[in-house]
Amino acid sequence: MDPTLQSQIDQAMIDLDKTEKKAELGANAILAVSIAACKAGAAEKEVPLYRHIADLFGKASPMLPVPAFTVISGGKHAGNNLAIQEIMILPTGASRFVEALQMGTETYHHLKAVITEKYGTHDCNVGESGGFAPNVSSFREALDLVKEAIRRAGYTDKIKIALDVAATNFCIGTRYDLDFKSPQKSGQNFLSAEDMVELYRELCTDFPIVSIEDPFDKEDWEHIKRFSSTGICQVVGDDFLMSNSKRIERAILEYACNALLLKINQVGTVTEVIEVVKQAKEAHWGVVTSHRCGETIDSFIADLAVGLSVGQIKAGAPCRGERLEKYIQLLRIEEELGDQAVYCGEDWKQ
Repeated sequence: MDPTLQSQIDQAMIDLDKTEKKAELGANAILAVSIAACKAGAAEKEVPLYRHIADLFGKASPMLPVPAFTVISGGKHAGNNLAIQEIMILPTGASRFVEALQMGTETYHHLKAVITEKYGTHDCNVGESGGFAPNVSSFREALDLVKEAIRRAGYTDKIKIALDVAATNFCIGTRYDLDFKSPQKSGQNFLSAEDMVELYRELCTDFPIVSIEDPFDKEDWEHIKRFSSTGICQVVGDDFLMSNSKRIERAILEYACNALLLKINQVGTVTEVIEVVKQAKEAHWGVVTSHRCGETIDSFIADLAVGLSVGQIKAGAPCRGERLEKYIQLLRIEEELGDQAVYCGEDWKQ
């Protein structure tokens, strides 16, 4: 088949699979072929991969996304007692991607020094995505560390904070167990959904938090709608949406959140990825192109983020080769674009 005809190739695999959830061939296998075809299509046209993706998307002006660097890991990604999965920093005040990478990297290393001073070098181990995993006792304690690192790096007004709560992991019934990783404490620190709403309000007031991912259980539509309606911050759906077009459609109709976490293996083909991004953008949502656990050094999502002109990319800490390769590819793209390179910066929500 002609590798430039991405939609035809993807449809051929879907037709061959014949199941609703790609259960016959497997979504991972289909995605691998779809990505390979996309790369081959770019090679056939003799254009960079991000240009080819932009053509498939129908947008002629690629943009460099704001990176969401993981700096503290918790939840199921780390061996500490922190319930939330990740604390990230967004260099929205940078003028170029190369500056954003510098700001994120410097803050990351200042954070290592802050953690070492307070807890010792043994708490500087990193989690799955490269974020530090100090054994902090609360959300606020972890956020204080990040705020201090940003201050020391000199970027107080240029770096914002994002949370990946992954609340489904510690939701028990209708309550949230903030001590779920500490068997000796579990059950003593439960919060209701209403308590969680108030907690998020307080944290967004006291810290420069601009985005919260999966703040409630993935089936708690009531409270995620209520929280989104406050307009306090960007509310991102990951487990809540699963990059599923039907769930995205419902969320749009019910004003349940205002940003999509895009995990391409939850979708299955490049063509379907493009369609769900169009769906999100038509609703004026933000889009966060995301890595996964068990990443390789493949940098496809970097080209994808630029080609689709999404405002944010989440690829882990500025640490570990499989995470860094995405950021390095974005540096290459910015250098190649030269004067035509546009960094989303303050327009990161697009």
